[in-house]
Amino acid sequence: MMKKYNKKRIVFSLIVGMIFLFSCKSNAIIKTNYYLVYGSKASKLELNSINDLKNDLKKVVNGTVTTISDATVLPKNGICFILGTPESSKLIAQLAKEGTISISKDIPGSRGGIWNKVKSKSGSENIVLSGSDVQGLQYAIYDYSKEILGVDALEYWTGKTPKKIKDIDLFKFENRIIPPPQIPILGYFENDVDELANYKGKLLEYDWESYTELINSLVRMRYNAIQLFDMLGRPEFFTRPEYVELKPDYKLRTTYVDSLINYAHEKGMMVQIDISLGYQIKPLDQDKADCWAENKQDWIATWAYYFKETPFKKADIFSLRPRNQVWDWEYKSSCGEDKIEVFNEVYQVLDKMIDDFNPNAKKVLVCYADGMDMFNQNFSPPKDWLVAWSDDGFGGFKYLPKSTKGYQFGTYMHAGFWLNHTVHDPYPQKIDTIMKNMVRDYQADQYCLVNGQQFRPFLLNMEAYSEMAKDVKAFDGEVFYKQWAERYFGKEAAVFAIQSMKKLHDAQADRGGYVEHLWEIRETVSYLSNAPIQRPGKTPIPFDYGVVETDFEHVEKRIEILKSALDAANKGNKHIDKQDLFYHDYILLPVNLYLDLLEFENCLHKMAQFKKSFEEKGNKQDITQAINLLEDAQLKLEIIYKRSLEGDKNPKWKNWYDPKIRRPNNGFPSNEMLQEIKSNLMKLKNN
Repeated sequence: MMKKYNKKRIVFSLIVGMIFLFSCKSNAIIKTNYYLVYGSKASKLELNSINDLKNDLKKVVNGTVTTISDATVLPKNGICFILGTPESSKLIAQLAKEGTISISKDIPGSRGGIWNKVKSKSGSENIVLSGSDVQGLQYAIYDYSKEILGVDALEYWTGKTPKKIKDIDLFKFENRIIPPPQIPILGYFENDVDELANYKGKLLEYDWESYTELINSLVRMRYNAIQLFDMLGRPEFFTRPEYVELKPDYKLRTTYVDSLINYAHEKGMMVQIDISLGYQIKPLDQDKADCWAENKQDWIATWAYYFKETPFKKADIFSLRPRNQVWDWEYKSSCGEDKIEVFNEVYQVLDKMIDDFNPNAKKVLVCYADGMDMFNQNFSPPKDWLVAWSDDGFGGFKYLPKSTKGYQFGTYMHAGFWLNHTVHDPYPQKIDTIMKNMVRDYQADQYCLVNGQQFRPFLLNMEAYSEMAKDVKAFDGEVFYKQWAERYFGKEAAVFAIQSMKKLHDAQADRGGYVEHLWEIRETVSYLSNAPIQRPGKTPIPFDYGVVETDFEHVEKRIEILKSALDAANKGNKHIDKQDLFYHDYILLPVNLYLDLLEFENCLHKMAQFKKSFEEKGNKQDITQAINLLEDAQLKLEIIYKRSLEGDKNPKWKNWYDPKIRRPNNGFPSNEMLQEIKSNLMKLKNN
């Protein structure tokens, strides 16, 4: 009797326990296992990209993400991502052989890839991300991360983080082919990067985090080359008085440059070096830079040193501009040479040197305005040099080729320009129309080098160029604009963000921009102070009311346009969550910065008009009126500094707009300038 009772008790306890266990499981979060299956022959570059996918998945799923080799038996439970190329992965090769997927070295081709959903033998569904080559695999992975996982390629710069997703969301795609991009080389030009190099306090040098995150974002946007320039020790950094004052002990660290190049290579990017001769690593004397005939051996010796003794030897692309080889200006021979004859010979000599050193290196002739004029005459480098035709700095072309003369053609474009490097000039529609024309009329689709200045303010244009490079004809600037803004700001705010950015673009018509107005301010201060503009090493520029007067009308027009831009930005801001800092930093702040500066300039213009009236009529009341405006100018200057020092709401970018560490081109308004104006006006009043 006791035994029967114990048995019943045991059975009852088991049933209760099972019910309890089932109840716990039903309320628990069921975690999936995710397996990233890499090919047993995967390269370091493939594994690098697969590791990026692993980190992306961890951001959006709750389960465990594990990488395993295809040499092991695939798990029966969980979701498998089969990753690689037909050459690196036996699984992908087998699926291709069976006809389950369509991928080979030639299909879809170099830099192309596929997404596929495939059934396993157990009936579960797996995901294949593959490429015809490693770059094709990268694009398959990074596009999947962007479109399916919601991971922002520019997350480090925008602060936009992905949301958690369900397992079913991982499969919300149709099988697709990722065609190779139309433009095979899309490069980023690292140029005028002072703010990016300075904002963390270590002057004139990228910190490692900024550089690696820059590369990481570029690769995800399909840029596959980077031209290093500033970080190679450009001559301004150790010769211009402004830079010497900023960092008197500037010294290029060759080992650091070597590490920068290595990291770019590790992420699959080609490295381009413009082998002009002014870098601190081995600078050519300026006196020798404007006479090839008498100094050709010094030029050749410097190039040979680059190829043999410096990290430059690791470059995959060598470029050269037919200009002065120390300073970025037109070549004007000091010994009576014809510059076309000079550079026809220079490129022949350099062509042989590059071939002897690295016959696999690519060679690019970058034509600025003077180079374009030479090319349209009799300047003809060897035919294996690709010709990159330069825009006007603002995405348009002032000069066009008479003929491509049988050369492979590409473009050198600007996402940002030195005249507007503080405030971006958004123009996706311009990228659309201009690039279509260049490709249609001149077949300029073999190369595109994009000058992004210090990158962060120019994210919109940088991404627009990357989308354009996929398929020039299919790119629609207006559609891209809408998709980009909605991705970051949501549908309601996007409408106003686009309105604001289009007005910001309109306010920079005729190659205008923040830095251009810094120069106009200097001209106005010069007139109001009766003091020539001093330029180290150059002839002073005399003060001139006529020059100042030409700026009155366009400044007033731009102020009205910027007020409209600010109104739209403020309307959009009402639809933004307070935790979203990117809208303020990318939409509101640039408009305010530009408007602050122009209102200060406009105040100086009013003072200049009163001073001119005094000079013509001798009425002291006019000078008094000018002096009275100094208080208003002082308040507007304080606003400029306050907003510049407050800068972004995202604390990561603290100090970015600090006037003390900004790029020094065209100077910056100061209290000292107002004191000089006051001193001169008081002198005129009291005489």
